[in-house]
Amino acid sequence: MKPILTYIAFIVIVVGLGMFSGLINPPGDWYATLEKPFFNPPAWLFGPVWTALYVMIGIAGARIWLKAPASAAMQVWFGQLVLNLLWSPAFFRLQSPALGLVVVLSMLVAVIAFIVLARRIDRAASYLFLPYAAWVGFAALLNLSILILN
Repeated sequence: MKPILTYIAFIVIVVGLGMFSGLINPPGDWYATLEKPFFNPPAWLFGPVWTALYVMIGIAGARIWLKAPASAAMQVWFGQLVLNLLWSPAFFRLQSPALGLVVVLSMLVAVIAFIVLARRIDRAASYLFLPYAAWVGFAALLNLSILILN
């Protein structure tokens, strides 16, 4: 497969899965009733931020796939994606900030592990995950705050 097709496939799959997860696990009325911390971002911000992050996640995945598809970094990349897709059902569908916190903290560990492992294979791929790590760290803090407040 030509590299450009690999990039396109990874981006389309990651963005598509992220959008699908968001559509089938909306925040709903339950979330609206929860107490939120003062630093909770406005709802409109999550879509653009996650879309940009999903594009970077896709590009990073494609870069590693093209260089080392059977590597530990690639396995961790798939693992973090699964955890990413599990957070919305855990938090919103099951209405469980506690389970959401377990998932988001596991995701943060996986994202950091990918950064470390990918750096040996492709520095750009690891750098593409830095904003993702920052956002997931923030999401973990937000999730923890909602758990404490409710």
